[in-house]
Amino acid sequence: MDSLDLQVLAQARDWFRAGHKVWLVTVLETWGSAPRPPGALLSLRDDGLVVGSVSGGCVEDDLIDRLRHGERVGQPSLIAYGVTKEEAARFGLPCGGNLRLVQEPLQSVVWIDEILERTSRHELVARTLDLETGRVTVESAARGDSFRFDGHALRALFGPRWRLLVIGAGQLSRAVAQMALTLDFEVICCDPREEYNLTWDIPDTLFSKQMPDDLVVELQLDPHSAVVAVTHDPKLDDLALLEALKSPAFYIGALGSRGNTSKRRERLRMFDLTPAEIDRLHGPIGLDIGAKTPAEIAVSIVAEIVAVKNGIVLMQKKEGSSVPATRAAVG
Repeated sequence: MDSLDLQVLAQARDWFRAGHKVWLVTVLETWGSAPRPPGALLSLRDDGLVVGSVSGGCVEDDLIDRLRHGERVGQPSLIAYGVTKEEAARFGLPCGGNLRLVQEPLQSVVWIDEILERTSRHELVARTLDLETGRVTVESAARGDSFRFDGHALRALFGPRWRLLVIGAGQLSRAVAQMALTLDFEVICCDPREEYNLTWDIPDTLFSKQMPDDLVVELQLDPHSAVVAVTHDPKLDDLALLEALKSPAFYIGALGSRGNTSKRRERLRMFDLTPAEIDRLHGPIGLDIGAKTPAEIAVSIVAEIVAVKNGIVLMQKKEGSSVPATRAAVG
């Protein structure tokens, strides 16, 4: 899910309530180098205004042209682009990319209100569209779910599929949280220290004053979860890492120099962790980009998390850093 898609739904709802006819266009399938993934949304207004994106621009132009020439579908219908090399070139689909869309008239915005309200509470929900009837249903979804289209119905996800737990509420944590939010992570910050938690004011994040290790257990971290420990306090960082390293979280990292990381690994060996579990720890965290300021360090950390999430081998690391083996990206 891309936060842009929620913006598309909100704009479509507002247009509909203002008396306009509105159509939603969803990417169903792509082949080759299509620029937008399945589930990406576009909203088209009856006067040709558009919000969102399903391609690099030329497909949007064609959809607007169809509308202005009277092609206004009354029920969900399929549209294909880039079937031939000529069409692929015309519609900006490089390397012979192909794109299949479904266009649907917006009949009600009740389901949009439900999606926007539930995602504002950090829920992950699925919207199912029956192509034969146009009926839309909304239900709870799990982070392991993905976009699906079986030829009769499409099921698209809205809400945070990825979750980041930040241990510590200092300046670096604030920068990491803000960047992760822009990448559609659900962000949770945990810090029981009063001098830090009283000043946490990052909108759209969750905050906990629990002991970090208790929160890690409570959250039941899954393969769509990441943990970053940045307090510099072993009593907080190490206990949280101890629990996180037992979980299936896709990324677990802690701030500190190579020397401090080595000492931390020695401390972790005193607990009930296997060598394989300890070897999952990223440290020092962040890609080597010469970062100096909190914002630059945050960029290096978030970039590393995204790389691991996408199954990319980490090459740009300082010599001697602990770099766990890259796992396949989680869907």
